[in-house]
Amino acid sequence: MPDRTARLFLAGDVMLGRGVDQILPHPGDPRLRESYVTDARTYVQLAEEAHGRLTTPVEAAWPWGDALATLDHEAPDVRVLNLETSITRSDDFVPGKGVHYRMHPDNLAGLLAARPDVCVLANNHVLDFGIRGLEETLDVLSAAGVRTAGAGRDHDEARQPAVIPLGDDRRLLVFALGATSSGIPAGWAASPDRPGIEVVDEPLADHTSEILDRIERWRRPADRVVVSIHWGSNWGYRVPRDQTRVAHALIEGGVDVVHGHSSHHPRPLEVHRDRLILYGCGDLINDYEGIGGHEGYRADLRLLYLVDVEVETGELVGLRMLPMRARRLRLERAGPDDGEWLRSSLDEVSRDRGVRVVGGPHGDLVLERA
Repeated sequence: MPDRTARLFLAGDVMLGRGVDQILPHPGDPRLRESYVTDARTYVQLAEEAHGRLTTPVEAAWPWGDALATLDHEAPDVRVLNLETSITRSDDFVPGKGVHYRMHPDNLAGLLAARPDVCVLANNHVLDFGIRGLEETLDVLSAAGVRTAGAGRDHDEARQPAVIPLGDDRRLLVFALGATSSGIPAGWAASPDRPGIEVVDEPLADHTSEILDRIERWRRPADRVVVSIHWGSNWGYRVPRDQTRVAHALIEGGVDVVHGHSSHHPRPLEVHRDRLILYGCGDLINDYEGIGGHEGYRADLRLLYLVDVEVETGELVGLRMLPMRARRLRLERAGPDDGEWLRSSLDEVSRDRGVRVVGGPHGDLVLERA
């Protein structure tokens, strides 16, 4: 780790279930209970129709594609992603949901290829296959040495942060919560005697003091803190006022980075009191290729977020975003035109928050304060 600076890789939604699971070496049961698709292999066919044939099974690292070498080159100290997939053999399809994501546990190498330090689980898919599915997910990740945040076998465990050493007795604490605005059923909330996730209902601002109190009970003076929040709708650039209020209050209460996700595309960026707010990181891995609708958001384009933080103060040193695109259920480096589209779009929606997005020397996108 460079002197005084920690580099965090923050990712949006990682969905290794459904079609992605079907191309990996150990595909699970492909049956689905969706309105239009009843077999997960249909999503593989749609991707092939859009971008070309796949020879299956692919190697476990295939979905990450060019992102792996890029991350190795950038050498982040901590890797945090929102895992929006249960890892389970459970067939307990939760009723009333239109989409269910699961990855077979034998395909865990497809996740571990990215070497995540923390998987955030407070989202609207980790319980798609019931409590049995969540418990198996927790067991599989724990056995693999991957820390989790936002879910647990009871309320206390679901509220605990993931704790990552930063050296010199410093730690990074990653807290995670899911807002009902993202589609999380209220009944998924963990209780003293029931597994689940940390669910917060709306308005979120009503819960800020309690969240900050919980952080203070865990925090040591030298710790840095990330709060990872699954919130809001899937589409659109507008950030609800309640989210802005909550993000600002968290920063003002001592949080160093707000890591927002749920939207299928990147949302505005902000720097508040020298701390970073990501309102929506967008999807990173999914099986949406070949599905029509919302083309104006270019959801095939993805970003790797590299956040440099001053370890003593928590102040933002810099944010670089590396453009990727999805082809054949694999990430590849985006070309100059795609990178410029992302830069222009994020710059436009973030300007009124006092930041600009400019092009970097190698096709990267760089955050600048206006």
